[in-house]
Amino acid sequence: SCHKMSRPEHQAPPEIFYNEEESSKYASNTRIIKIQTDMSERAIELLTLPEGPLMLLDIGCGSGLSGEVLTEQGYTWVGMDISEHMLKAASDRQVEGDMVLKDMGQGLPFRAGVFDGAISISALQWLCNADKSSHNPRKRVLHFFQSLYQCLARGAKAVFQWYPENPAQMELVTSAAMRCGFSGGLLVDYPNSTKAKKYFLVLFSGHASGFTMPKAMGVDEGSDDDNGGEGSSSGHVAYSSERSRDKHHHHKGKGKRKSVKNKDWILQKKEQMREKGKKVRQDSKYTARTRGPRF
Repeated sequence: SCHKMSRPEHQAPPEIFYNEEESSKYASNTRIIKIQTDMSERAIELLTLPEGPLMLLDIGCGSGLSGEVLTEQGYTWVGMDISEHMLKAASDRQVEGDMVLKDMGQGLPFRAGVFDGAISISALQWLCNADKSSHNPRKRVLHFFQSLYQCLARGAKAVFQWYPENPAQMELVTSAAMRCGFSGGLLVDYPNSTKAKKYFLVLFSGHASGFTMPKAMGVDEGSDDDNGGEGSSSGHVAYSSERSRDKHHHHKGKGKRKSVKNKDWILQKKEQMREKGKKVRQDSKYTARTRGPRF
């Protein structure tokens, strides 16, 4: 089973591990493609992006599977990756995004405020490794988050799906992000399932008061207290330790997540749009009221 295999980042540095053979799997293995696509869709959902043409960053874009999801959803994107073979696999598949060969630990080579959001699928754990004697993981993680904060537009979010190795790694990464000005924290989907459990680091670059942590999937709606489960070290992960009784909870449309679009959220969104110079209706006592039933 896959969780007994040694972790890829223990086998070789990423630019060596993702060689021609490994990269080709991401172009041909339907299981890998499905997993990557599902995780990309969930990461984009957690970004809760406003409408309109947006420019997104895909960190550790690999062969462009996550980028294809971004394209399908109508976004323009730029991808960066440390593996030449993975980027070649992406250009062979003629993905739409522009791509940059870059080690994320050396910081991001982009202008200030240029991206409306960022996603990253299965890449962040590589940053916690020292692959060269000159590598200091703590410094590299800090350098990465500093440069990410700078190249995001204020109020933009970044969502990382990743595989933290242990609580110390979660702490290293989360505390570095907070030191660089982000608010947010860890979110764990299906926390009680060994197979389906997925870790997301959800970061917000605006004022902390304007941020509401999205809801995790596969969690009992009833319990909102933090049961101190693994991954709750950031204080943002709240989930029930009971197994979710509704087996089909995660199918689309069923077990609907509570809407985050309350009055504060809507007023803040309208304010953001005004700052961007868009035409927005004036606020009134009817703003964000739910409509009554139709006659």
